Amino acid sequence: MAAHAGAGHGHVHAPPEGFIWKYIFSKDHKVIGIQYYLLAVVAVFTGMALSVLMRIHLVWPSVKLPLFGGDPTPEQYLALMTMHGTIMVFMVLTTAPQSGFGNYFLPIQIGAADMAFPTLNMMSFWTTFISFVCLIAAFFVEGGAPISGWTAYSPLSTLGSIAGPGEGLGQTMWVISIAFFCAASLMGAINFITTTIDLRARGLTMMRLPLTVWAWFITAILSLLAFGVLLSAGILMLLDRTAGTSFFIPGGLVVSGVVQKQHTGGSPLLWQHLFWFFGHPEVYIAIVPGMGVASHTLSIFARKPVFGYRAMVYAMSAIGILGFMVWGHHMFVSGMSPYTGFAFSLMTMAIGVPSAIKTFNWLGTLWGGQIRFTSAMLYAIGFVTLFVSGGLSGLFLAQPSVDLYLHQTYFVPAHFHLVMGVAAIFGMFTATYLWFPKATGRKLNETLGKLHFWITLPGTYAIFMPMHFLGLAGAERRYADSTAVQYLPALQPIQYFISIAAFITIAAQLLFVINLVWSLKFGEKAEKNPWEATTLEWIIPSPPPFDNFAGHEPSVYRGPYEYGAPGYKEDYLPQDVEPGKLVTEAGD
Repeated sequence: MAAHAGAGHGHVHAPPEGFIWKYIFSKDHKVIGIQYYLLAVVAVFTGMALSVLMRIHLVWPSVKLPLFGGDPTPEQYLALMTMHGTIMVFMVLTTAPQSGFGNYFLPIQIGAADMAFPTLNMMSFWTTFISFVCLIAAFFVEGGAPISGWTAYSPLSTLGSIAGPGEGLGQTMWVISIAFFCAASLMGAINFITTTIDLRARGLTMMRLPLTVWAWFITAILSLLAFGVLLSAGILMLLDRTAGTSFFIPGGLVVSGVVQKQHTGGSPLLWQHLFWFFGHPEVYIAIVPGMGVASHTLSIFARKPVFGYRAMVYAMSAIGILGFMVWGHHMFVSGMSPYTGFAFSLMTMAIGVPSAIKTFNWLGTLWGGQIRFTSAMLYAIGFVTLFVSGGLSGLFLAQPSVDLYLHQTYFVPAHFHLVMGVAAIFGMFTATYLWFPKATGRKLNETLGKLHFWITLPGTYAIFMPMHFLGLAGAERRYADSTAVQYLPALQPIQYFISIAAFITIAAQLLFVINLVWSLKFGEKAEKNPWEATTLEWIIPSPPPFDNFAGHEPSVYRGPYEYGAPGYKEDYLPQDVEPGKLVTEAGD
């Protein structure tokens, strides 16, 4: 596919004047990317605080928790779990990798002055912000936060306050928040797709794009197809809750001895199908940007071209396509036909093939390289280890006969926290350590960065590997008090171990915040291209000017990972340097 250059590359809006238009309601993709990133930072620390409260409740079930009055109850734990999961999945894993880093760096990496639709970009962020405010507000409304989990299964989530604490206004606020988030994601997806297709620099064909751009592009397509379904499902749920409809509520349902006569004919399984048709692509919406950043970073710091560039592109594309064909594996326990279960199991195993291709290609990129163990490189390698180890446990859950036993146990959160949750966060750390010099003109402290890594990676495994053992032993997730069931107290020492590991690992994230804040003012000043990288973001000043390339449209002459080319003075060939201007070892 030919690259597109020309009229679309000019900035479509003038430089902003005044604080409000420059930093609050900015249309500059770089400011909007930073806004998304900061929102995700606030959200991730909120989510981690909720997880601390959950761990406290699990090991000391009688301790009174902040934000909740009176003696601790199972509903309090379920509210913490629901809000922790929702904040982390939507406001962190979906927001930072795609909307944060993607907004900032995609236009620069393709040689554009801005996103295709700057006003829509601004609207997308502020819609996301409203979504976050609505979600947090659920804590403070009458009845408190919902208890239906981040998946909000019906009929618990659709009946209203009769279903339990938090299922009144709190659950309604949750649905409204998700609807706003879906709308924001759809706006962002349209922007990313259009920008990638229409605003590429002269000579930048699709097969010369950095893998980060491919990842953001594929993720945008996934978002466009998935979030529309969740938005529709959310609207139907809101109608069930407020307008007396029965899309997800079956007839004859008895709650607290009372027959719910106002509802007839709905299907709770319909919600599960709609939710998981979004929900499994959401796994890849969270992780594919991390795959792109890890691939990009491994090549830079191994000083080698990406092993099998085209295979990496096709593998990410295949993951995106197959991601829409496996949602049923979340519903093996719903009573589906064994034949249907077999089909979903087969497709789930098939999606492991492109994942394995990517893994072998990452190893091939590292093999024989002149590796520079920077903080960014360490986190990229950490991403690969988490993705692989978390993915291996998914092989068990892909078998219906095995999943029937494991589905309701700690094995499931252990699996998805590794492969989707913490792996994606390691991708965010990789991107932060890699691109902080470009965004700020200063480097993060490498010593603090490596200390942060060597606490966080072992801490992550200390938290989630023992959870697999809990699951195999039959410890059920979503139980607030393990001491209340006869066979569970014997597993309580593992819960203690996990909690201590979680407290230490979460505390270690303060090192990252200290590094981030300190380096903004006192960090070592960065050169224009401190990592000796090849892609277009490294040919402009740090931090970039308002219009990125100062009115000059770059031209691209080669692929994004030309490292270690023999016969040249430098070990890297920038994308924008004409072949005749490259300096050889002979000085020509």
